[in-house]
Amino acid sequence: MAADEIRGKAAGSASVPLSVLDLVTVGAGHTATEALRTGVALSRLAERRGYHRYWVAEHHSMPGVASSSPAVILAHLAAHTERIRLGSGGVMLPNHAPLVIAEQFGTLEAMAPGRIDLGLGRAPGTDGATAAALRRTDHLNEGADDFPQQLAELTRFLDDDFPDGHPYRRIHAVPGPVQATSPGGVQSPHRPPLWLLGSSGFSARLAGVLGLPFAFAHHFSAQNTVPALDLYRESFRPSAVLDAPYALIGVAALATEDEKEARRQVLAAALNMVRLRTGRPGLVPTPEEAEAYAFSPMESEFIASWNANVVHGTPDEVRSGLDDLHKRTGADELMITSNAHSGDVRLRSYELIADAYGLPSA
Repeated sequence: MAADEIRGKAAGSASVPLSVLDLVTVGAGHTATEALRTGVALSRLAERRGYHRYWVAEHHSMPGVASSSPAVILAHLAAHTERIRLGSGGVMLPNHAPLVIAEQFGTLEAMAPGRIDLGLGRAPGTDGATAAALRRTDHLNEGADDFPQQLAELTRFLDDDFPDGHPYRRIHAVPGPVQATSPGGVQSPHRPPLWLLGSSGFSARLAGVLGLPFAFAHHFSAQNTVPALDLYRESFRPSAVLDAPYALIGVAALATEDEKEARRQVLAAALNMVRLRTGRPGLVPTPEEAEAYAFSPMESEFIASWNANVVHGTPDEVRSGLDDLHKRTGADELMITSNAHSGDVRLRSYELIADAYGLPSA
């Protein structure tokens, strides 16, 4: 695995690579089928316009987020794209047996050689009751103790290199390296790069110590971004994967032709977050519903705080905001998530951002 499967190249006038994080959001009045079709259209737009990679994130028990099965979605996107990198941002490893993830992403790698990223998180991606159902246990541990061991096990399965005497020595993730050791076998030169995801310092430090690339969730943990990136860089040790740190950050951004319209759209997305944070998850409301909603003082305070970290406005305003964020954080890549009620609004936002940076149009 080469570092060039991790590091991107900036396109147009952007100072760093721009990428896409798709939460496969479902708006009120729309279906999951429509949201997934929007994902296909968005992945093709991103490929055409020069975005570097396209990730989907694992969430559960959230009516407005149809991305419970990243591997299934990525297989679908791989069939509709040709060049863009595809990956998980991320798979919540404690929800799964490492062997299952190695098999799923080995299969994806076989489908789209050299294009698959495996981003891993240690949170459940849902509430505690749903996590218990996923893991079939009432004894939840979000991974502070177990995650490094789970990660090591997954890496062993991907590389097929458990040592002699290990109980898993004769177990192989297929597709995978074991096929090269069979008569007539030929080994693929690619293996999905591992990324660690986080919204605090735990995964930042672990990624640094292991010499892995790191993705930080700035879009919902903005106050921790700079400290986490500093910790990652301070902890970094060169590895066979990377000789220097490489960090991307997830950024909430929405561009429209009109600044007022951008405010309408992000208000609806913020109302969705209010409901999620207060135990009332639902479909993404329309801007009209958000405008008519009677926000309590506490909700209004949350909205103001949340939208302060959403880069929104005209294309030029969004470009300026993204450039300022890059300067403040020193991130090596910006992964943009544009959340709105309408798939058409989301698609248009990525098109406008691409135009603002002069990304390729072919």
